[in-house]
Amino acid sequence: MNYNLNIEKEQLVKKPVLGEIRNMLNVAAAEKRNLVIALGIMLCNTALNLSGPLLIGYTIDHYIQTKQFDGVLLFSAILLCMYAVVFWGSYLQTSLVGGSAQRIVFGLRNAVFQKIQQLPVAFFNQNKAGDLISRVNTDTDRLNQFFSQALLQFLSSFFMLVAAGTFMLIINFKLGLVTILPAVCIWLIVNRLSPWVKRKNAANLKSVGLLSGEIQESLNNFKVVVAFNRRDYFRKRFDDANQQNYKTATGAGIANTVFMPVFSLFSNIAQLLVLIYGVYLIRNGGLTIGLLISYIAYANNFYNPIRQLATLWTSFQTALASWDRISHLLGLDNDLEVVAVDSVDTVKTAPVMEFKGVNFGYSGGKEILSNINFKLEVGKMYAFVGPTGGGKTTTASLMARLYDPLKGSVLLNGRDIRSYDAAERAGKIGFILQEPLLFTGTVKDNILYGNIAYQQLDIAGLLKVFLDAGLTELLAVFDKGLETEVLSGGSSMSLGQKQLIAFMRAFLRKPELLILDEATANIDTITEQLLGRILQKLGESTTLVVIAHRLNTIQNADEIFFVNSGEVTRAGSFDDAMQKLIHGKRVS
Repeated sequence: MNYNLNIEKEQLVKKPVLGEIRNMLNVAAAEKRNLVIALGIMLCNTALNLSGPLLIGYTIDHYIQTKQFDGVLLFSAILLCMYAVVFWGSYLQTSLVGGSAQRIVFGLRNAVFQKIQQLPVAFFNQNKAGDLISRVNTDTDRLNQFFSQALLQFLSSFFMLVAAGTFMLIINFKLGLVTILPAVCIWLIVNRLSPWVKRKNAANLKSVGLLSGEIQESLNNFKVVVAFNRRDYFRKRFDDANQQNYKTATGAGIANTVFMPVFSLFSNIAQLLVLIYGVYLIRNGGLTIGLLISYIAYANNFYNPIRQLATLWTSFQTALASWDRISHLLGLDNDLEVVAVDSVDTVKTAPVMEFKGVNFGYSGGKEILSNINFKLEVGKMYAFVGPTGGGKTTTASLMARLYDPLKGSVLLNGRDIRSYDAAERAGKIGFILQEPLLFTGTVKDNILYGNIAYQQLDIAGLLKVFLDAGLTELLAVFDKGLETEVLSGGSSMSLGQKQLIAFMRAFLRKPELLILDEATANIDTITEQLLGRILQKLGESTTLVVIAHRLNTIQNADEIFFVNSGEVTRAGSFDDAMQKLIHGKRVS
C-alpha cells in the first residue's frame, strides 16, 4: 500500500471547497453547543451594531436639525447602552470560542497521533518524521487559529456584510445597487484567485515539513557528521531546504496579501459613488441628510467586513490547506489489521512458525522474496545467513508481521499470523534489532516497556524477578542498577549496554519466538558472552531465530538457512553455510 503523504497540487484544486469545509467543521461537533451560543451572541451584536447608524440618522433628521437636544441626549444614552451590551457580548463570545478551539485542537492532535500509532512500518519508511511532526504541531496550530479567531470573525463579517447590504437596499434601492456594484467585482476577483492562494499555502506547508525533516535528520546524525567532518554536506542540504521554504513562504505571503489592496480600492470607489449619487438624490428630494449619513455608515459597515474578509480569507485558505494535510493522514488505513480467517484455533503440534509460498516486495520496488517455504520448530535455534541485501531482515520483518506478504501466508502456531491482534502477537514474538531503541527515563522503565505483568512491582519486587530469572549479574553493568538514567535516544549508554537492556526486555516477556536481527554485530566479546548467557536461560518452549553475518554467533544453531537473491534455502552443515556466505552462491 502507498502511504506517501505528499499531496499533488492538482488533487488540492479538484476537491470541492464546500465538502472540505463541512469535513473540517465536523471536528468541532463536540463543541456545537458553545459555538451555537457564540453564534447567537454574534448575531445580536451584529443587529445592535447595525441599529446604530439608523438611530444616528434618525436623531440628525428629527432632533439635531430641529435643535431638540433632549432627544439627542436620550438617543445618545440609548446608543451607549447598546455599545456596552456589544462589548460584554464580544467578551463572552471570545471566551466561549477560545476555550472551544483549544479543546477542538487538543482532540484533533490526539486523533492525528493515534492514527500515526496505528499505521504500519511501511508508513514511516515512506514519510519523514519532520513532516509528521509538522502535521501534528504546525498544521493543527493553523486550525487552532482558524477556530479560535477566524471562524466567528469570518461569520460575523459575513452577516454584517449581508445585513448592511439589506439595510442599504431598504433605505434606497437604486443607491444600494450602486454601492454594491464594486463588491461584485471583488467577488469575481476572489473567486478567480482563491485556488491559486490555496496552492501557494499548501506548497509552503509542505516545505515547512521538509525543512523540519532535514533539521531532525541533521541532529539525529550529528555524531556521524562530526566524525566524517561533513558539516558542509548537511549545511548544503539544510540551505537547499531553507531556500525552498523561503521561496514558498514568499509566494504564500504575496498570495495572502493580494486581496487587501484590491478590497481597499473598490471600497474607496464605492464610498465615492455613494457620496456622488447621494448628493444628487438629496438635491432632488429623494434622500435626507440624516439618511445619507446613515447610508455612508452602512456602506462602511458593508465594506469594512470585506476588508476583514480579505485577511480572514487567507487564514481560511491556510486552514483548508492544513486540513488537507491532516485529513489525508487521518484517511489512511492500516493494511495490517486483524484479518478473519477460516480457522483461528492454534495447533499444538504445528511448527511455531511456517512460511508457505511467501512472495514479498516493498511498495514501488522489485520483488525481494519469491516463493519462500520453511518451518521453525518449537525450542530450536535457527540461523539465517547471507550477503547484505539478500533479504534476511525482510524475512525477519515478515515473521514479526511488520509487513504482510504479497502472496502466500505466514503461520504462527499453525494459524494465519494476520488473525492475531497486535497485543497477542507481540506477546508471542520478541524482536531485537541491531540498534535497539531506548526511551528517556531509567533502565527499569526501558526493561519493563510494554510488559504489563511487572508494571506494578517496586524495585525490590523487580530485583527478585531478576534473581529468579538469573539476570542479576547483568545489572552490575549499570552504575545505579535499575535506577540508572537513560537520556534521549539512549545517548548516555554504550551500544553494549543498550543491547543488554533490549535482551532483558525481550527475555522477561518470555516470547515463543525470539528474533535477533544482527543484535550482536557491533558489540564487544565480553558483552556478547553476557548476551549468550541470557539466551541459554531461554525456556525450552522458546524458538530462537538469529540473523547474522558473523558465523561464530551461529555455530550452535540447530539449522541454518541461506538467504540470497530472493530465496531462502537450507544451507546444510555449518561449513556449507560458511562456504556459501563467502562465495555468495545460491543453493540449487
